[in-house]
Amino acid sequence: MNNFLRFDLERGIGLSVVLIVAGYMRFHSACMAADSEVILNVDDYDRSCAIEIEQHDAQILVTWPLNDESRGRLTMDLAVDRPLIRSIAISRSLSTPFESIVDSLDPVVLLRVGKRDLEKRGGWTIFFDRMQRKPNEVFNARIGKTRAVASGKASRAVLTIGEVSAGSFHGEIRWTFYAGSPFVLQEAVMRTEKNGVAYLYDTGLVCRETVPKQMSWHDPLGDFKTERVDAIKTARRLAVRGRTICGEFERGCVALFPPPHRYFYPLDFSNNLRNIWIGPGYGKQALPFGFGIRHDPQGDNRYVPWFNAMPGTKQALGLFLYVSDSSAEQTLKDIAQLTRNDRFSPLKGHTVFASHFHVEHTREVLNAQEKEANTHSDVTARLSSGDEYRIPERLQNPGFVRVLRDMGVDIVHLAEFHFGATPRMKTIERLRHLDVLHAECKRLSDEGFLLLPGEEPNVHLGGHWISFFPKPVHWVLNRPSGTAFVTEDPKLGKVYHVGDEADVLRLLRAEQGLAWTAHPRIKGSTGFPDRYRDRPFFQSDRFLGAAWKAMPADLSQPRLGSRVLDLLDDMSNWGDPKYVLGEVDVFKIEPDHELYAHMNVNYLRLDRIPNFKDGWQPVLDALRGGQFFVTTGEVLIPEFTVNGRMSGEIAVLPKGDQSQVRLDLEWTFPLAYAEIISGNGRKIRRKRIDLSETKAFGQDSLRIDADLSGQRWARVEVWDIATNGAFTQPVWLESR
Repeated sequence: MNNFLRFDLERGIGLSVVLIVAGYMRFHSACMAADSEVILNVDDYDRSCAIEIEQHDAQILVTWPLNDESRGRLTMDLAVDRPLIRSIAISRSLSTPFESIVDSLDPVVLLRVGKRDLEKRGGWTIFFDRMQRKPNEVFNARIGKTRAVASGKASRAVLTIGEVSAGSFHGEIRWTFYAGSPFVLQEAVMRTEKNGVAYLYDTGLVCRETVPKQMSWHDPLGDFKTERVDAIKTARRLAVRGRTICGEFERGCVALFPPPHRYFYPLDFSNNLRNIWIGPGYGKQALPFGFGIRHDPQGDNRYVPWFNAMPGTKQALGLFLYVSDSSAEQTLKDIAQLTRNDRFSPLKGHTVFASHFHVEHTREVLNAQEKEANTHSDVTARLSSGDEYRIPERLQNPGFVRVLRDMGVDIVHLAEFHFGATPRMKTIERLRHLDVLHAECKRLSDEGFLLLPGEEPNVHLGGHWISFFPKPVHWVLNRPSGTAFVTEDPKLGKVYHVGDEADVLRLLRAEQGLAWTAHPRIKGSTGFPDRYRDRPFFQSDRFLGAAWKAMPADLSQPRLGSRVLDLLDDMSNWGDPKYVLGEVDVFKIEPDHELYAHMNVNYLRLDRIPNFKDGWQPVLDALRGGQFFVTTGEVLIPEFTVNGRMSGEIAVLPKGDQSQVRLDLEWTFPLAYAEIISGNGRKIRRKRIDLSETKAFGQDSLRIDADLSGQRWARVEVWDIATNGAFTQPVWLESR
């Protein structure tokens, strides 16, 4: 039945007439205002939904529970000459009336559109693009009020209004409401039919009538800041911590923030690029005072790929609206809980491992020995060779160590010496670099934090790859004619010389090391590991597999990093057990950076952090055994089993019966779905589990019957409504 309008005297909603006839004939309200002929389509709206959506003349009221006591109400106005958002209001209990926090708001969406060169390496699968140097055009989206559609069931509902257009893009704007949560996901969902489009978007709210008393945020170092709106005369950009801006009104707050990872396209550097805007006239548009989120078109001014918009794909340009009757300071604290304060939460039986950081700390220390030789420093350390070296004050407790410790990372695996000179280094110079690397990792490690040496050598195998050893290993990346594979240094002991892929494999076997493909199928690894999948080194158990990062960026996808998730499925079908760990792949890190947006970590099944002096073989064993899951941080998977066997293990399939998948989950944002992915060596099978019943900040243990007959492996992914997620490694399957 179309246009079911509720009659609710207790809440003062007023009287609507509902015409019910056999066959559910389409209904037109006699009370519809003359200035709006749009009738709310409710064909897909379940009236038992916990979120109420109803139309009164030209207005659509959405009422939802914010928590066990208070309710929120968003009122939309379909009249052509009035702001789209009539009001945002809160009722503090079921028996109290709604009080408006703010009236007369309009969403604003600015779309910056440029041209992608699809003839370049990788086509759409690209990082090496410099969109900031190409012509682009900014479009202020026009939001029409020609249609309105409500859908929803159980604890979620969606209101869609259209049409929205910006240049060649067209679509609609939608709001998704979550029962029990004080936030709403506002998205402009648009597509283009043009080919080769890359884009960015800025979005937010502008105030047509009520303006906030003041704006509040946390500066990049975490200090609370506030500024009166009457002092903000022009639009400006802000660098904030936590990606959130809060407008404080007389009766409450409205805060805005982006999906924490999805919103940020990949870059080499994690600098805070001032992703918040406030003030009137933003973007040189004729706009009143407003506030919102933004992208810097220059990025870090290196490779700046923006977002892909393949023809016909629905790009969801998201922004969260958070409604609160608390102070701005408390509101910001509450929002920070959604990302666990940008920290990775401890998990029993696990340690948090992060990999692939090009901080070049070793080079800084070495340069300080030469360029700051006359600078006094009371701190010195000793190398394995016995030599002493100075540590300048600025490097004694480096920023990247402080940041990663504060984020809750237990074990950090570096990717040093990425400046390209190491393959040509002579033995003496190379050993000097390694000696300092090992000494600094040892100095900066303690019982609660382990810093581990690692490199991205990028020689001999093809593409880019990462090396990882269970203890300090001295090796040279070239082997001149006549040089032995192993030589002896009087101070450092055994030194390896590798000159080809066979030498690399010999080294990995001799020292029980691991290697894997860095940023597979993109950047310098375009075409890899596919091109060497038949090589002995790849088929060896010393080659772990590959690493995952959300790259390239595509806002039409319901998950992040499909490039590598698809590779994990492919490698699992190829045969030999291979795994995918998370990689961060950024350069310099400082406390005022926006690192969390670019982060992912691996939760290893390790009870404790190894001690540097004893070696860290258990870390490599956990990786090699597939004993870990990867996450952006908001979704945790404390346990995943198939027929009682964990990832990396072999499970027996019952003959002619369903397999049982156990999935223990913890989360912050409400979940969207889980997916059981399996393969038989040729094809991929998927079973999606709808998790739309979940609310924010929950945990659950799922038991799922799955048909895995004929399959050789199975794994799980879990994604939330902000496209944060986690995925496991495969369980290997055998039939009885």
